[in-house]
Formats: sequence, C-alpha cells, structure tokens
Amino acid sequence: MVKKPAKLIEKEKMMNIIYDLTLLEAIKYQQPLSLDSVESSPKKFIFKKYKVDSLQFAKSNIYYASDYDGYKEMYDVINARLEKEKKNNELKLKAEEKKAAKAIKNKSKNKPEPKKIPNDSAQRVLIREKIDSIKRMSRLKQ
Repeated sequence: MVKKPAKLIEKEKMMNIIYDLTLLEAIKYQQPLSLDSVESSPKKFIFKKYKVDSLQFAKSNIYYASDYDGYKEMYDVINARLEKEKKNNELKLKAEEKKAAKAIKNKSKNKPEPKKIPNDSAQRVLIREKIDSIKRMSRLKQ
C-alpha cells in the first residue's frame, strides 16, 4: 500500500471530482465547442471547483488506486451514478420530443379558419369601413 499523502482528498470528494472529470472529458470529445467558456483544460476547471490542485489530486489518486478493490468500488459507484444520469437524461429527452411532437400536431389542428364575411349587412358595412380607414391611413403615411 502507498503511504497516505498529507493532503489526502476525502473519498466522497474524490469520487465527485472523478465523476465531473469524466463528464467533462465526454463532453470535450462529443461536443468540443461546448467547452469554449471553460478554462483551457476541464481538469483546471474541476480542480478550481473543488479547491484542490493537480498534485494533491494525483497523490490522492495514486493512494486510492493502490487499493485495487477499494478503487474498483469507487468506480462502480461512479459508473452507477453516470448510468442513472444517462437514463434520467434519456427520459427527459423522450418527454421533450413527445411534447414537441404534440405541440406540432396541435398547431396544425388549431390553424385559424379564414375569417368569414358576415351575412349581416350592418357588420359588412363596419368591416368595409375598417378596411377603407386602413387604406386611407396607409396612403397618408406614404
């Protein structure tokens, strides 16, 4: 077993760091432009978030990795968390797709019918007056 480092990162925090690093690395390779706002390296961003430095992380990682079974358990928990997040995201995506499809379907159903000219002669006169006043206003503006 490797000697315990002076500034060992606690196990939970270490798992959170590894989880975040895994997500950012996946994003980096799937959508490289999406990380433009993050510093030059996802690792720097994560280290800053958790207030650790790269040396502290490296020493802690070596320490935890020296216990194979414990390290494997950490990664099993991280992988389960990633899988759970993946399933949640897939469910959200399906729900959004259904909602969008329903909105499109409703939009095509709810197309406004063309305005019918009323049979009532008084209403016809009012409509004609509105049209005439609109035409006059547009001529004045020209």
